[in-house]
Amino acid sequence: MIDTHCHLNLTDHFPDPSAAVDRALHADVDRIIVVGIDDETSQLAVDLADRFDAVFACVGWHPTSAAKYENTQRIEALCKHPKVVAIGEIGLDYHWDYSTPEQQLVATNAHWALACELQMPVVFHCREAYDDLIDWLESRDAYPPTCVLHCFAGDVSHARRALAIEETEVFFGIDGPITFKNATALRDIAAELPLDRLLLETDSPYLTPHPHRGKPNEPAMIPLICDGLAAALSISAAEAAAATTANAFRAFPRLR
Repeated sequence: MIDTHCHLNLTDHFPDPSAAVDRALHADVDRIIVVGIDDETSQLAVDLADRFDAVFACVGWHPTSAAKYENTQRIEALCKHPKVVAIGEIGLDYHWDYSTPEQQLVATNAHWALACELQMPVVFHCREAYDDLIDWLESRDAYPPTCVLHCFAGDVSHARRALAIEETEVFFGIDGPITFKNATALRDIAAELPLDRLLLETDSPYLTPHPHRGKPNEPAMIPLICDGLAAALSISAAEAAAATTANAFRAFPRLR
């Protein structure tokens, strides 16, 4: 299995990332993508990729960090590293007020242009902004080869519109909430999504799956998310693991 989105680069939460990597490997999670939220954490993600064979990096500016964003120069330099698999996480977040929508769009537009130029995958963060993000996606003049809607929380119409964009292959991140007892609507939406577009993510240390809610999340909990997805799709956990792993290699070609 592959954890396609986590934050082992948040040192307050993971003072000893080697222990988290070891636990993941023992849980049959053999690749981990660590995602940056600004220049500093993107560099830390690359540092972890250098340190551990199982770790890869995604580099970029999170929308809630966008008030401090200036340019993509450092991100572009990091993209030259062979274990940087994507640009992100970028996007729109209307829940928090750390940056304005206008600031978020400045950062997102710049990262998108870089991804199109380098033909690298893009990882999107979206919270309470799916209408605007899908409108934005549909209006682009150029596209990277693949995009990931991380921790997908839109509705079926949002997913169908994203899937209808022929110029890029859109994938959907499935996280811990798929296991929550009150997440019936999310499981129903997941069941409507194409199996060949689904990815497993922890977003650790956040979104800890049942039955460990209230505790820090980590990549070793991917099997619980895989089980939750399998139950939602009425398939076996082995089938869910095989499909999502194959999808991850398509979404992020440098993972190979």
